[in-house]
Amino acid sequence: MKALVTGAAGFIGSYVSRQLIDNGYEVVGIDNLNDYYEVSLKHARLQWVQEKAGFQFIEMDLADKAAVTQLFAEHTFDRVINLAAQAGVRYSIENPDVYVSSNLVGFLNILEGCRHQKVPHLVFASSSSVYGLNTKLPFATTDSVDHPVSLYAATKKANELMAHTYAHLYGLPVTGLRFFTVYGPWGRPDMAAWGFTKNIMAGKTINVYNYGKMRRDFTYIDDIVEGVVRIAEKIPAGVEGWTPESGDKSRSSAPYKVYNIGNHNSVELGEFISTLESAIGKKADINYMEMQPGDVVATHANVDDLVADVDFAPNTPLAEGLGKFVEWYKAYHAE
Repeated sequence: MKALVTGAAGFIGSYVSRQLIDNGYEVVGIDNLNDYYEVSLKHARLQWVQEKAGFQFIEMDLADKAAVTQLFAEHTFDRVINLAAQAGVRYSIENPDVYVSSNLVGFLNILEGCRHQKVPHLVFASSSSVYGLNTKLPFATTDSVDHPVSLYAATKKANELMAHTYAHLYGLPVTGLRFFTVYGPWGRPDMAAWGFTKNIMAGKTINVYNYGKMRRDFTYIDDIVEGVVRIAEKIPAGVEGWTPESGDKSRSSAPYKVYNIGNHNSVELGEFISTLESAIGKKADINYMEMQPGDVVATHANVDDLVADVDFAPNTPLAEGLGKFVEWYKAYHAE
């Protein structure tokens, strides 16, 4: 069995690549190694993945149609796990063009490659950000997601629509995964766990938006990976008699499904910070600020269908996950 993992030098992509190899897959990983955050971290993740035999890395931009076409011509994939994307809600407000190139054009090229090769299952990263202005908690995959509040969220919603189109037109089995605030070792420097830890340890002030009145469903990386690899083996089928008017919005008459992968527990930012302070052993100096454009007040995942379909729900306690992150962070920066 051979799998393609896009974004293989990324946070989630590096973990998924290692786990697929452990599960017996040969993995081809691609990444464009862009400088959205320090490229040295991406190279370090790649070295970590390359500790495993059975991994081939190719530096490639998904927006390069000729390169992606050649990739699919040279390899036959049993699974494609698309985790490559330009990440970051706030960055999408300042740099919208990058999101169109990576998240829309790049994803289209992956869909085309999967279509022509008749890949048995495409799994792709969506995001909890697609819930946008929704206020009913917890967020369920049966909810409407038509009101995003950032371009990043809009591109993820667009990915779901594009994927459904290919499932309908060409019978391509596709599954979208709405990730909820992923954290853990090898994480991203632009996210709260890393940024707060860096500043608290250095005695610098941390900026906390919406005066701390934010809630997030913080999900530990190991739980995300377990969900991804289980879903990769759960190939969706169309639901007979399904209609948009009466059917589950996360399913279709086509071979298409969307899942939430979250810790199904919404934590206030203040609790997250106090838990992080305990893990670090140092208090934070906090600068409370107004709500940022593109942010949402709260996220909380309903994972009932994940449990029903693959018998799994993320469950790592926040204190355990942040403890592991801080331990890794100190070791990584001591090298």
